[in-house]
Parts: sequence; C-alpha cells; structure tokens
Amino acid sequence: MATITAAMVKDLRESTGAGMMDCKAALTESGGDMQAAQDWLRKKGLSKAAKKAGRVAAEGLIGAVTSANKGVVVEVNSETDFVARNEQFQGLVKMVAQVALHSGADIEKIKAAKVGDVTVETAISDAIATIGENMTLRRAASLEVSKGVVSSYVHGAVIEGAGKMGVIVALESAGKADELATLGKQLAMHVAAANPQALDPAGLDPAVVKREKDVLADKYRQQGKPENVIEKIVESGLKTYYKEVCLLEQASIHAEHNGKSVAQALKEAEGKIGAPVKITGFVRYALGEGIEKQESDFAAEVAAASGKK
Repeated sequence: MATITAAMVKDLRESTGAGMMDCKAALTESGGDMQAAQDWLRKKGLSKAAKKAGRVAAEGLIGAVTSANKGVVVEVNSETDFVARNEQFQGLVKMVAQVALHSGADIEKIKAAKVGDVTVETAISDAIATIGENMTLRRAASLEVSKGVVSSYVHGAVIEGAGKMGVIVALESAGKADELATLGKQLAMHVAAANPQALDPAGLDPAVVKREKDVLADKYRQQGKPENVIEKIVESGLKTYYKEVCLLEQASIHAEHNGKSVAQALKEAEGKIGAPVKITGFVRYALGEGIEKQESDFAAEVAAASGKK
C-alpha cells in the first residue's frame, strides 16, 4: 500500500479545493496516484476540477519577440529569481529571442546560431561563468502567417519583451494592419489570463476529452442516473468544458466585448479590420510550468552543516 504523506494531501487539497479528510480518502483509494485522486473527488462531487496542473518552480525569464507576420517565444531558465533581475541575463534572453526570430524554434539551431563572433551556446556558457549560476535554454516556439500579424504580450515584464509569461497569437487576414495588431494584442492578453488548451474542440487531445467524459459519466452513474440520461448530461457537460478550455469558445476577458465569446468578438472586429480574420495559432509560455523544483529545509541544512542531527 502506498504511503500517503501530509504533503500529498496538501497538494491535492490545493489543486481541488476539497476537504482534508476527503483528499486523504481519495489518495488512499487511488494508491497515491494524484490524477486518479483528483478524478475520484470529482466523481464524488467533491471537486469541480483539478485547478492546478503542476507547481511552477523554475526561475528565469520568458522572452517574446514579433516582427510583422512572424513571432517567437522562448524560455531561458536560471537557478534563482535573483539572476532574472540581472541585466546581463535579461540581455541574454532578449538576444536568444531575436536569434530565434530568424533561425526558427529548433533549440539546437538556436544554440548553433552566431551572435557576432560566438554562438548562442557559447554566449550562454559565458554568462554562466560570469554570473556563477546554471542557465538553460529550455524551449522555444514560433508562429508565422503569409498575410496578417503575429502579436505578443508579456505578463510580469521586467524589461520590454521579457517577463514571467509570454504569449504570441497569429492572425491571418488581409485587413488593416493597425486594427489587426490591436486585436492581436487583446487576444494575446486573453490567452495569458484564460489559459486555453486549444483553439477549438477539434484541437484538444482525444485522451483528455475521453477522461473528461469518463469522469462526468461515472459521477452521474454513481448518483443512479439511467444511461440514456447520463449520455445527454455528459454531452451538455462537454459543451461547458469546451467553453472553459477552447479559445474560440471562451468568454472574452475584455469588458468592451460584453461577455461575448472570442469567436463572436473576432467576428465583430472584422468590421473595423475590413476583412475576415482567422486565428491560426497561439503559444502561451508560463515560466517554469511543468518543472518540479526540489524544496529544501533550510533549518535542516543549517543543522547538518553544524554537525547537529
């Protein structure tokens, strides 16, 4: 039997909002599997959703750069937030983003690209030697359209184009460039705030959709609902789910759109832009997402260093 620790219960409670004893029961029933425990709570009606995808713990900066119909976003990690405030590190991130704008999003190609007399990889190594902390170019993504714009938004910016979160959105259109750019910035801000998982339902991972359907079906099955009713409830539940995770179906965060969906706001904007507008893609990078950072017990470290137990 898996050992259920207080830390596991705490993490599950924070991610689901369920009570402590319910979280302990869920982890016990699921053998310590966090995702299975989240599903168990949802089936019991004790949790609306797993709100926490994973602890964001890595430090560094996200860089986002655009140039007319092309844009890139990169993540460069450091060991501490202190380094992220270092001007040399900030300059390094902006330089990496500029290189990626021309070389593409392939990490190895970015590292091999020349900046003056040295490669980006050498520039990173030099920064490590100078600043005295490990740094890595973790990931990069790019978007491009034949006609239209790629807009960006950086949240928590420490300098222009670099901060704790970066978003790029690609809009395909033959309309007015200035109006298109304004719309693109609005959409990038929406993506930063609402964190959509896909453009529309067709873009969602089928396994994720299946999991959602299974959770909904099991929840109502346990309530004794007949199968023909469950099927209708699940379909209705999926529509609600799509409104939460699909960009075009989400309610726009901007007050001027009066609660309209992004798709509706997009359609209305076409009047000002003077041509049809299509979102061809978006990328949202939040600093350190998906990276687990080992937590240290400072008091224990001090005790160990002084030879105490």
